[in-house]
Amino acid sequence: MTALLGSLPAKAAATAERGLAGFTENLAPLNYQDETGPQGFSVELLRQMATAAGLPLTLQVLPWVRAVQMAEIEPTSVLFSLTRTPEREAQFQWVGPIAQRRILIYKLASRTDLRLAQLSELGSMRIGVVRDSAADRQLQATGLKPGAQLELGLDDATNVRKLLAGRMEFVALLDWAAAWNMRQLNLPYATLQPVMEQDASRSYWYGLRPDADPAIVRRLQAELDAIKRDGRYERLRQRYFI
Repeated sequence: MTALLGSLPAKAAATAERGLAGFTENLAPLNYQDETGPQGFSVELLRQMATAAGLPLTLQVLPWVRAVQMAEIEPTSVLFSLTRTPEREAQFQWVGPIAQRRILIYKLASRTDLRLAQLSELGSMRIGVVRDSAADRQLQATGLKPGAQLELGLDDATNVRKLLAGRMEFVALLDWAAAWNMRQLNLPYATLQPVMEQDASRSYWYGLRPDADPAIVRRLQAELDAIKRDGRYERLRQRYFI
């Protein structure tokens, strides 16, 4: 650690001594909380990056709105897994990408009566989506209304349970998150049936504050790039993206 501190500018050295504070949400398998603490692909990846960079790391899994609030307060915060969108571009310094983000609209395969080729056909039916997520904002931007056509939940697991209970007709999920949530319920992935692709144009990233020291951002990016080059990234991905 002493060698690392000596190689960094004063502001970056202060960050290295204080450490990083990671804030995330329950979005398995990228990031989630179990009985042992924060887990998931993005969590393990960030731990590897921080260790290699010589940066102490603390992690909290919170509801997304709370995670954003905490990241705004904490001067050495890392917010993830964060969809990189044009409206967010200037709000963060970016490290990544972590993984591709492919959001599909699903229904229960047993609901053979349901059809949805485009969002304009939704009518009085409802889509479940995580409140204040990028997917939520994207769906609202098309004109869909919360409380009417959008059923807002705290996380994917909540929305999946609502779908299974018949409280809504559709749900917006990452493709591999849909499979993950089905496994947690001991149900086959085929219980869900995709009806349309909502978005596959973006990726997930780590976001550091705009006033974070650029030297720390560069160091984290360099460590992520090294993990991708030497095969560690692919080995980790295979453990989660099944």
